Amino acid sequence: MSEAEGPETGGPETGGPETGGREAEGQLSDAELQERLEQELKRLKVSDVLLQSCYTISSLGYGKMAAPPEERDLEQARLAIEALRALTPLLEGTLPAELTRDLSQVTANMQLAYAKAVSEQGGEPKPDGDG
Repeated sequence: MSEAEGPETGGPETGGPETGGREAEGQLSDAELQERLEQELKRLKVSDVLLQSCYTISSLGYGKMAAPPEERDLEQARLAIEALRALTPLLEGTLPAELTRDLSQVTANMQLAYAKAVSEQGGEPKPDGDG
């Protein structure tokens, strides 16, 4: 029997628990996976989640403005800007200053892009701070 023919040799056909009672290398049991997840959650900070959320929000907001004019969703872009304006000050002091500075710059750039997109549609931007 060659290595490729059976689970006893650990060849490519070694499967999960149903083949010889062994799990494939790199596969975790449910309990091990849950333990790892719990450990990761213990290390995770709210500020890390908020920062990642800011990156996601900015990407979505830019995408809503960069779409072809007939597909643009400027209301969603404005919401993204307002969300960044609300979250950035909360992160000051919990993240390195250069990160909050970068978030402020992203927000400012989005506001400029929003104003340009609105003017291209022949409208007027909504005032900042109006929800």
